[in-house]
Amino acid sequence: MSLSLVFEREVREEIDEAYQWLESRRLGLGEEFLAEVQGVLDGIVNAPELHAVIYKNIRHVRVKRFSYAVYYRLEAERIAVIAVHHGKRDPKRWQSRA
Repeated sequence: MSLSLVFEREVREEIDEAYQWLESRRLGLGEEFLAEVQGVLDGIVNAPELHAVIYKNIRHVRVKRFSYAVYYRLEAERIAVIAVHHGKRDPKRWQSRA
């Protein structure tokens, strides 16, 4: 049985912001970003324990080709995605959600 993904409120905003910024740089780049993020999310669902805990009970996976990572935690019956965060931003933004 695979666990379902749930998203913290801020995650969709972070993805939308990244998409808009990337699309403003090059048409189609935002779509490529979304495809890479979806690949990461699919991988998390398929093997949620694959990635090591990096902070408290939070794990992360880097998004290929982009300076972003998906941060998540395993819960009893679901996977909570807490952030899609740019690597150059202050990590306290996602750590406060831990």
